Amino acid sequence: MPTKTRADEQVDITTAAANARFFRVLGDPTRLAILHYLLIRPHGVSELVAKLGLPQSRVSNHLACLRWCQFVSDNRVGRQIIYSVADPRLKKLLKLAESIAGDNQEHLAACGRIGPDWI
Repeated sequence: MPTKTRADEQVDITTAAANARFFRVLGDPTRLAILHYLLIRPHGVSELVAKLGLPQSRVSNHLACLRWCQFVSDNRVGRQIIYSVADPRLKKLLKLAESIAGDNQEHLAACGRIGPDWI
């Protein structure tokens, strides 16, 4: 006999997939670094390239991902495109994530299931 569940106990798989993708965007160290710089103030690509020490093409690809997923917005100023955080709630989310990660740093560092390459 099937178990009866309340409506609030059911998980909408579409919503879960969207949320997983949201966190996957945040799961890249370069994209997180870009967001941190953009939370300080808007930046152009060349500024981010200088701060991150990465090739322009890599920074541009990450910005394209962040823009497509609506984490950042862009504004043309003359010949330059300036990027900024699209949703100010990201600041709270990233602060909370840093706090949780900091409290669990030993376990995160020892987790073999996600691979050592993130350290």
